[in-house]
Amino acid sequence: MTETPTELTLTLDGEQVHAKDGETLLDVCRRAGKEVPTLCAEDRVDPMGSCRMCLVEVEGQRRLQPSCAFKVQAGQVVQTASDKVKRHRQLLLSMYLADHELDEDDLPRERGTGNQLRQHVLDHGTGPKLPAINAPREYRMENNPYIHFDPEACVLCNLCVRYCDEVEAVSAITLAGRGAKTTIATADQKGLLDTTCEMCGGCIAVCPTGAMTEKPSLASDFREEEVVRSTCNFCGVGCQVNLHTQDNKVVRVTSPPAGETVNDGNLCIKGRFSMEFIQHEDRLTQPLVRGDDGALHTTTWENALKVAAQGLMGVKEKYGADSLGFISSSRCTGEENYLLQKLSRAAFGTNNCHQCAAT
Repeated sequence: MTETPTELTLTLDGEQVHAKDGETLLDVCRRAGKEVPTLCAEDRVDPMGSCRMCLVEVEGQRRLQPSCAFKVQAGQVVQTASDKVKRHRQLLLSMYLADHELDEDDLPRERGTGNQLRQHVLDHGTGPKLPAINAPREYRMENNPYIHFDPEACVLCNLCVRYCDEVEAVSAITLAGRGAKTTIATADQKGLLDTTCEMCGGCIAVCPTGAMTEKPSLASDFREEEVVRSTCNFCGVGCQVNLHTQDNKVVRVTSPPAGETVNDGNLCIKGRFSMEFIQHEDRLTQPLVRGDDGALHTTTWENALKVAAQGLMGVKEKYGADSLGFISSSRCTGEENYLLQKLSRAAFGTNNCHQCAAT
C-alpha cells in the first residue's frame, strides 16, 4: 500500500508555502512561481547539482544549497533572491563567461533549446570580468548526418550523458578528461554511428546551450522559425512533434516539453530526423489514377476514391468477397486500423484483414 507523502510547511521568500515530504526546494519554488535559474536540471533525470546556478539560501546552512537536490524540511526558511544569492549568480556567470564566449552571430551555439547561459546573463547580470581561461577540449570526428557537437559551447552540465543513461539506457556518451580538458566523449572518441547511440536526439533536446544540435538546421536562423504542433506518422504511438519551419519548409523537428504529451518529450531517430521526405521532389502531393493509356494522371480525391471503390467491388462481384484482402499499417492510429477492419467486414463482407504489427 502506497503511503501518502506528508505535507510540510516552510517559508519561501517570506511567504508560507506547502510542500510534500521528498520534494526538492526547486520543485517548491517552481510551483510557487519563483524564478530559480538552472542549467543542469531536468525532470526526467536524477538531480546532479553540477551547474550551481540554482543555489538558494537556507537558514541554518553554512553555504548556499542547490535547490535541485536539497530536500524540503518542515520549518525551513529559504531565500531565492537574497543579496548573497544574487552575488553568487553574478560571479558564477562571470566564471562561465571566462570559459564560454557568447558571440551574437554565433548561431550554431544557439540551437536546440536555445542558449540558457546567455539568457541567464541577460536576466541576472555578471560580476567582475574575468580573464579567459585556456580549456582545450578535444573534438571528435563525426560522420553522422544528424547530430553536431561543439565542445566549446558545452558547460559540462552532464545533462546529455544523464539522459542517454537514465532515460534511453544507452550510455553512448560520457564525461572524459580532467579539469579544463573535460569534455563529452564516446568510447575511444569514436563517431556516434560507431557506438551504441540510437540517434534519438534526446541529447539535443536537453542541452541548455546548443552544444548538441541538429546538423540539418545549422544553415538556418532559429530566430525566424515558426513552430507548428503535429503528430509523428512513422508509427501508431502518436508522439507529438513541433515542426520548425522557415519559408514554408520544415528545417528541424523538436519534441514538446516533457510531461505535456504521450511521448513525454522523447522522440526516436525517425520522429526527430526523418523529415526530408516532406519537401522531397518525388513525394506525391495529389492522387493519381491510371488512365486507358496505361499512364498515371492526377485527379481529385473524390474521383480517386470512386475508382478504388469500383475496382474493389468489381473484384468482389467477379470472384467473391474472400478474394479481397485488406492490410493496414502500424503507422496508422488505432482508430484508423479499426475503420479498416470495419470496411473489410461490414462493407465488403470478408474477414481477410491484417495489420503488419500482428506478425
